[in-house]
Amino acid sequence: MLTIYHNPRCRKSRETLKLIEDSGNMVQVVEYLKMPPSRDELEKIVGMLGMKPSEIVRRGESIFKEKFKGRNLTDEEWLDALEEYPKLMERPIVVKDGKAVIGRPPENVTELL
Repeated sequence: MLTIYHNPRCRKSRETLKLIEDSGNMVQVVEYLKMPPSRDELEKIVGMLGMKPSEIVRRGESIFKEKFKGRNLTDEEWLDALEEYPKLMERPIVVKDGKAVIGRPPENVTELL
């Protein structure tokens, strides 16, 4: 089973979810703005992506520009920021069997199908 951290208002997130559904795979949809991942979950997701927390931050979001632009945060501080402001998290993120990909472009998810 795949898990998608999904924002239904995001076109790329919707496209990625459709790709998964069309593949016939079972999928658990987590609307991360309604049910944000915990700090521990964020740490695991970042590890599965093989990235640093700062690499999954959406720098175009107004909350980033207001609170974080120009700041040099540690990995721990970025995890705290992502937990407090889930809107900062890149989307969608798809997880399966200890691996994760960012669905930008949506075709990235084919690695997990």
